[in-house]
Amino acid sequence: MSVDRSLKLKDALVRHRNVLTRAERIETLKEEERWVDGTSVLGLPKVAHRKSAAGKKAKAEAAAEAAAGAAAPGAPATPGAAPAAGAGVTKAAAPGAKPAGGAKATSGGAK
Repeated sequence: MSVDRSLKLKDALVRHRNVLTRAERIETLKEEERWVDGTSVLGLPKVAHRKSAAGKKAKAEAAAEAAAGAAAPGAPATPGAAPAAGAGVTKAAAPGAKPAGGAKATSGGAK
């Protein structure tokens, strides 16, 4: 029985695959300059094929910049969104104070 056309994926052959064909492995070895012409195509060395997700981060940053650029310069984006006085200024922790974030303080050599 065949799969209906509406259920087939458009980019089924474009998606990330963990296992490469022999030709793709040879091509990758040539790009890495690890392939010598005339060697056997049997027993090829392993080739790492990692999925890269760099595009998502760039899109998110571009969207954030576009949203920030859409607001009028010098005016808050929403009423009451003005930064508080001293925002962004960090103070040094007082001696003997608990560290922020629930981290454990270490003292000298005591364990």
